[in-house]
Amino acid sequence: MLTPEELERYARHIVLREVGGPGQQALGRARVLVIGAGGLGAPVLLYLAAAGVGTLGVVDDDTVSLSNLQRQVIHGTPDVGRGKVESAAAAIARLNPNVKFQGHAERLTAANALALFSQYDIVADGSDNFATRYLVSDACYLARKPLVTGAVGTFDGTLTTLRAHEAGKNGNPNPTYRCLFPEPPPSGTVPACSEAGVLGALVGVLGSMMALEVIREIVGFGEGLVGRLLMVDARAMRFETLNYAWDENNPLSGKNPTIKDLSGAP
Repeated sequence: MLTPEELERYARHIVLREVGGPGQQALGRARVLVIGAGGLGAPVLLYLAAAGVGTLGVVDDDTVSLSNLQRQVIHGTPDVGRGKVESAAAAIARLNPNVKFQGHAERLTAANALALFSQYDIVADGSDNFATRYLVSDACYLARKPLVTGAVGTFDGTLTTLRAHEAGKNGNPNPTYRCLFPEPPPSGTVPACSEAGVLGALVGVLGSMMALEVIREIVGFGEGLVGRLLMVDARAMRFETLNYAWDENNPLSGKNPTIKDLSGAP
């Protein structure tokens, strides 16, 4: 049951027919792991905390730098030099003390991914490199966890949801990240944001949409992004959706899978 304080705090959710008391209670029971407390992870964490997600975890081994503050809105100027996990914990405690925070101030690797993911119901990936995205998506498949994953470029972004461990309405498996992107781009072809730049407000838009997608997955309303890639063009302010499907030749969940553990991941 929701307490009187929670009824007031989440009143604007509870009056929504698609959420209501049962949906808010589902949020309160949920355990969400966010990969990275950076540009995407910052709004994900803030909006999920505000929404009343019961347990929020974050994996990040980095410290706050001054150049982060242009887009990583969970941190402030006094946090420069502080661990991002510690800074995020303080911000979440100020925003909503009802949320249980679990900080993992470590680098996500093949050695710890499955153990970490087993503690949560759903994963939100805000990492900034392809190696981590493939690791997270493979680990979510092996751990049978849903994944909301987003990425941004200089003026563009993408968002999708993966439930690759489940079957779709047609009886085929849901697609994996490797069905959408069979291989990462060649090394050096995609510059880091420190080299190419990134529009701070765009990261906020994508991160907020990631939080919205996590909430929809938990509460269970609307049409999710499984099998759909949402693409955002900030120059033209255009949103487009690309449909994609299970590839029977993908190495993770295809007819002849070659990836059966994380031994080949970084």
